[in-house]
Amino acid sequence: MKYICSICGYVYDEEAEGVPFDSLPDDWTCPGCGAEKAMFDPQEESGTGLAGSFERHVSGVATMTKLTPAILSIVFSNLARGSGKQYQGEEERLYGEISSYFSSICDGEEADLGMLQTLVAEDLAQRFPAALESAQERGDRGALRARLWAEKVSRIVSSLLSRYGREGEAMLEGRQVWVCSVCGFIHIGDDAPGMCPVCKVPGWKFDSVS
Repeated sequence: MKYICSICGYVYDEEAEGVPFDSLPDDWTCPGCGAEKAMFDPQEESGTGLAGSFERHVSGVATMTKLTPAILSIVFSNLARGSGKQYQGEEERLYGEISSYFSSICDGEEADLGMLQTLVAEDLAQRFPAALESAQERGDRGALRARLWAEKVSRIVSSLLSRYGREGEAMLEGRQVWVCSVCGFIHIGDDAPGMCPVCKVPGWKFDSVS
């Protein structure tokens, strides 16, 4: 049996490794991207890969009745960065101003671990499948790629939050946090990875945030 990492695509082949996947310790992580064991799915014979896992998610989009200033600041910051990657300077500037405004009024708002896990879980279960369907209907290849990268980054965030819940600050002790400046993939280690597991840019595209 083979299991595939839903983030970087690393394949764990039980026959080649000589150890059943279920026998691996709970703290085992993906050799490719560091994701936890729960991020692996059985490899389907049909070869549908990630597309098959999307169909298992709950469909539909939850209506967001309220977004806090802190969350809005993050949303518009991401929009500004995305605009910059598309060389849309004016849009980048305007989104940046809106992000700064919401950041200035968030009044020290902090998100706890449970809230972050809930938000990421909602994205994975509801919003990404809906975004996939919408992009496919329009035949928008750019949106499909952006959605795929965002879904993989959210999966690694979910994995890291789960690990942090078990290990606490010990998870970060003596290590640095690295973020890919292109797709947002998060890596924890002494050095940045040689290549981003998600968008495949070289390691020098990673920024240290700790």
